[in-house]
Amino acid sequence: MTETANSAATSKTGKARKGLTIERVFSTEGVHPYHEINWERRDVVQQNWKTGETVFEQRGVEFPDFWSVNASTIVTTKYFRGAVGTPERETGLKQLVDRVVKTYTKAGAEHGYFATPKDAETFEHELTWLLVHQYFSFNSPVWFNVGTQSPQQVSACFILSVDDSMDSILNWYKEEGFIFKGGSGAGLNLSRIRSSKELLSSGGTASGPVSFMRGADASAGTIKSGGATRRAAKMVVLDVDHPDIEEFVETKWREEDKIRALRDAGFDMDLGGKDITSVQYQNANNSVRVTDEFMRAVEEGSEFGLRGRKTGEVIETVDARSLFRKISEAAWACADPGLQYDDTINDWHTNPETGRITASNPCSEYMSLDNSSCNLASLNLLKFLKEDDTFDAPLFAQAVELIITAMDISICFADFPTDPIGETTRDYRQLGIGYANLGALLMAMGLGYDSDGGRAMAATITSLMTGTSYRRSAELAAIVGPYAGYARNAEAHKRVMRKHRSANDEVRTLHIADAQVHKLATEEWAKVIELGEANGFRNAQASVLAPTGTIGFMMDCDTTGIEPDFSLVKFKKLVGGGSMQIVNQTIPRALKKMGYDEEKIEAIVAYIAEHGHVVDAPGLKTEHYEVFDTAMGERSLKPMGHVKMMAACQPFLSGAISKTVNLPESATVEEIEDIYLQSWKLGLKATAIYRDNCKVGQPLSDGGGKAKKDAADALEAASAVVEKVIEKVVYAPTRKRLPKSRASRTTSFTVGGAEGYMISGAHDDGHLGEIFLKLGKQGSTLAGVMDAFSIAVSIGLQYGVPLETYVSKFTNLRFEPAGLTDDPDIRMSQSLMDYVFRRLALDYLDFEARSALGIYSAEERQRHLETGSYEPLEETGSASELIETVVEVRGASAGRGASGGSAGRGASEASLETKEAEDVDETEIVIADKAPAAPTARTSAELLEQITGHAVDSPLCMTCGTKMRPAGSCYVCEGCGSTSGCS
Repeated sequence: MTETANSAATSKTGKARKGLTIERVFSTEGVHPYHEINWERRDVVQQNWKTGETVFEQRGVEFPDFWSVNASTIVTTKYFRGAVGTPERETGLKQLVDRVVKTYTKAGAEHGYFATPKDAETFEHELTWLLVHQYFSFNSPVWFNVGTQSPQQVSACFILSVDDSMDSILNWYKEEGFIFKGGSGAGLNLSRIRSSKELLSSGGTASGPVSFMRGADASAGTIKSGGATRRAAKMVVLDVDHPDIEEFVETKWREEDKIRALRDAGFDMDLGGKDITSVQYQNANNSVRVTDEFMRAVEEGSEFGLRGRKTGEVIETVDARSLFRKISEAAWACADPGLQYDDTINDWHTNPETGRITASNPCSEYMSLDNSSCNLASLNLLKFLKEDDTFDAPLFAQAVELIITAMDISICFADFPTDPIGETTRDYRQLGIGYANLGALLMAMGLGYDSDGGRAMAATITSLMTGTSYRRSAELAAIVGPYAGYARNAEAHKRVMRKHRSANDEVRTLHIADAQVHKLATEEWAKVIELGEANGFRNAQASVLAPTGTIGFMMDCDTTGIEPDFSLVKFKKLVGGGSMQIVNQTIPRALKKMGYDEEKIEAIVAYIAEHGHVVDAPGLKTEHYEVFDTAMGERSLKPMGHVKMMAACQPFLSGAISKTVNLPESATVEEIEDIYLQSWKLGLKATAIYRDNCKVGQPLSDGGGKAKKDAADALEAASAVVEKVIEKVVYAPTRKRLPKSRASRTTSFTVGGAEGYMISGAHDDGHLGEIFLKLGKQGSTLAGVMDAFSIAVSIGLQYGVPLETYVSKFTNLRFEPAGLTDDPDIRMSQSLMDYVFRRLALDYLDFEARSALGIYSAEERQRHLETGSYEPLEETGSASELIETVVEVRGASAGRGASGGSAGRGASEASLETKEAEDVDETEIVIADKAPAAPTARTSAELLEQITGHAVDSPLCMTCGTKMRPAGSCYVCEGCGSTSGCS
């Protein structure tokens, strides 16, 4: 029987239950939230930068003046309803927010959620305030559908079911099609379907689940998600004990080999290319559902049984390690399959009496019953960072309880794509509250993402979020009743609540900031246990961590979901057109938090603007480097740093985490095996990996038919603005030998306690021609290797290899010995090679060449701190001869709208001012490069490529043609908000 809120609004005694009293926290009594905001009109024009085609245009749309151009563009193009150019078209944020919020408020009042009409009005104002101030956002289907003439679908995540019958398989195809058409994605487990090693009742051999995947894949490729030009989002899961598991593991691996062969034969095999449709299984993420039994067999090196689907008997045994190795080899080759850890998932299941959890949504964060759905919402964590750089836990909890109330109300009026999904969702009322901007929050607080402090803060915030959600769920149960399936699963649900509380008790806080959050989380979990015992719960599930791709941009988040910061430099669009390069606003805040003065902050930010990383930034302590580690770039996070962060947060989530562990191209199969094994041991519910450049079928920056083979090619293609004519040139290098008598320099050095000598010899014109390195005892292996290395470099120099090339290749290499040196110009070194080539650069390269490589002497760094310039005074050119960089520091002010001191600045600097850059509450450092580094850089991903010279391995957006960036387990375009498959 499906429960409704109306029927539950009366207690067992027949007395009407009093609704919620909504406290006014964010909005102001007597003032509508819209009246506290300055609004402005903007023109939204969106182009495909690859083709030059205008793909969208709507002029005069109304948004708050503090919303970025990017946010207003994405909301206008993605969420405004009505045909463009007609009176029915929405023209501003007010109409969009009213359409959604008023629908929620009306439904809440009709279903008995509010004690009085006044409480309903307060709820409306509070929800409106949070949305327009970008404190949170509902998932995309809410903005697409709520308050329109379309079905009121509010869920982004669906789990389907398929049985071992042709009727069920064909129904699977149909249900997926309807879900894709509506702009959402779905996942399911195919393990009930008989394997190709089993017999049919007629005596013939079964086709097996992999064969039926072909039809579903073709359907998904045909029905573009929501009518858009991107692939549908789907997840296919197979249990590890299914007899066809090896065939399943190899499906996409084989297809990737096919893609390479066809690409090399000249076919267009890019994502969206005209020939890619000949390749199968490309429209789904694949995951293997592994058990504790299997993982223990892997550890022990024992046999593992594959079981027939009809009888459950073992029909074949395999070596567990060999199968695990094959899974890892496939993931190394094509990023599929990921792993889902079945026993862990079901140990945290609140409804085991109803059925097991067998599958997930496409991004692996929603895990629940078959034929169910989940509506999501995510909070912007950075909005809750106070001026003293501590997290405002009470304010966060108040936002969570309001949002979780709204999410539950939506189930009362929501429509669903199938009757079974609607029935299960109304009976179990699964919700998925989560957050975005974790990476930015931790950086602003001076906490490294891959640090104990960073993980403790993330864990306590996640615990507080879920604890508050379940506390409000228990309060709602007292008013509108527990979910219909609660009575059957009451003991199991309460057991999982106790598991969450126990996990919270095990968190070890390290600072006052996380201790304050943890204290409130502990109080919330105590209330969960107490209220749950008395009232039950309104919701079977409460929280997940979703990718937050499009809605992350709607909230102007720097980072999506649980992700670290993508890069330290960003590409920012300006009101009225144009764009500028900015250094993340969280960086100066973090530096200030760590005790740096304004002068050093300015110098460090200027260095980041030029180099895109903090290595060797002037005045920055090496122990603080970890705070600025990012997903991409010079100091990219280690894979286990991602895994450990997920493990810190997982015990406090009803569902799981959408995240891909990124690995460098050089990663080995053994490393992937270790990540999968450690993820299981650390209690994750799911893990997916991606090794750079493992996928052929996605275009890099050139957008052509062949993926670039290396980062240099991709960078060159991205920067090209004129047609190149390539002539065939035969080049024969000539060796320029050193004179018999030449000037030489001997340098003794110490790196991390290791002593050595370097002798360098120069040509008559002063150019370096040879080096000799003395390390280790004569005759030792190390001494021999250094001799061979010295000869190789010396011959290269004499054949014309520029010293700059060697310096760029060998600096920043990291290996032991490393650390302090005895050289006043190079106080810290990451390795012997790093030191040697920095010293050679200082000795033999002119200032301009070294400056381009970011290498300065101690005197030059000191001069920069004193005068703002590295150059000697006699070498400083006129303003017209230099590429000027404007570094503008605006101090925090007591009130809104303070723009800081701008007196005395030139007209060219003032012209860079924009309205959105004036209204700041915190230090903002804007780097405006007046001579653009690359005319074709349109996104942060492309900007990072320009600065670092390394390609970002992600696809181009099919809407606007710019490079996307990773978000959870998919990709999102920061130009238009399109995603690569996740809704």
